[in-house]
Amino acid sequence: MENAIKISTPLTAEKVRNLTAGDFVLITGTIYTARDAAHKRMVEALAAGEQLPVDFKDQIVYYVGPTPAKPGKAIGSAGPTTSGRMDAYAPRIMEEGLRGMIGKGYRSPEVVESMKRHNAVYFAATGGAAALIAKTIKKYEVIAYDDLGPEALARLTVEDFPAIVVIDSEGRNFYTEGQEKYRNAKS
Repeated sequence: MENAIKISTPLTAEKVRNLTAGDFVLITGTIYTARDAAHKRMVEALAAGEQLPVDFKDQIVYYVGPTPAKPGKAIGSAGPTTSGRMDAYAPRIMEEGLRGMIGKGYRSPEVVESMKRHNAVYFAATGGAAALIAKTIKKYEVIAYDDLGPEALARLTVEDFPAIVVIDSEGRNFYTEGQEKYRNAKS
């Protein structure tokens, strides 16, 4: 990604405000993984007054269910899963300070409104590039819900993890803007 913006974690409010829908980014630092089963458990824990296994303030969650690592590798294939499966839970996790989410596909209007309210951003990772994405992951460590297997809550150490800002903190959506530009170009 020639014109990529390099960002490092933690993903602060200032960093989020400087990102615009359509930006290509390379993320370095710590990101967390969790899918719908882990999100459900976290939201249930919060409803019961319990603390989460990780402080999500200024953090990024990658919606992924990685395959087992081959010898000498940190992780197996690590492609994004459909983000909409986390839509019922994402607003509550953003209330805990989550600033970034990585996945694929559209987000619900409720999630977009929560992103605007909590100054968060949604990144897309390229589906079908799971083996290439895995090369940017230097360390994988399960930190909670290990009984969920690949859906467990885990911590990744990444270097130049490639993503695209799909929805920025002001609600601009690269998916819809890109389609509109295409429609206008055809006219």
